[in-house]
Amino acid sequence: MPQTKSALKALKKSAKKAAKNRLVKTTIKTLVKKSRKAIDTKDKTAETLIKDSIKKIDKAVQKGVIKKNTGSRKKSRLVKAFNKTQK
Repeated sequence: MPQTKSALKALKKSAKKAAKNRLVKTTIKTLVKKSRKAIDTKDKTAETLIKDSIKKIDKAVQKGVIKKNTGSRKKSRLVKAFNKTQK
């Protein structure tokens, strides 16, 4: 347990930030999974799901939740999989 008031406040802040980051990461994972499933089943909603996923990934990169290269990699793989099914 923290000894000083500032250490206690820092602990609370980091716990809040971690919870918020975890929520964003799980949201991204869920959207990517749904997008991949829609791509595999050739669903018509795949394109909108991919757009939503890309928006969330970009926002997470902007906020610093995930790194820039990680976001780019996730987006690239999604679009690449989608384009493969469009041929």
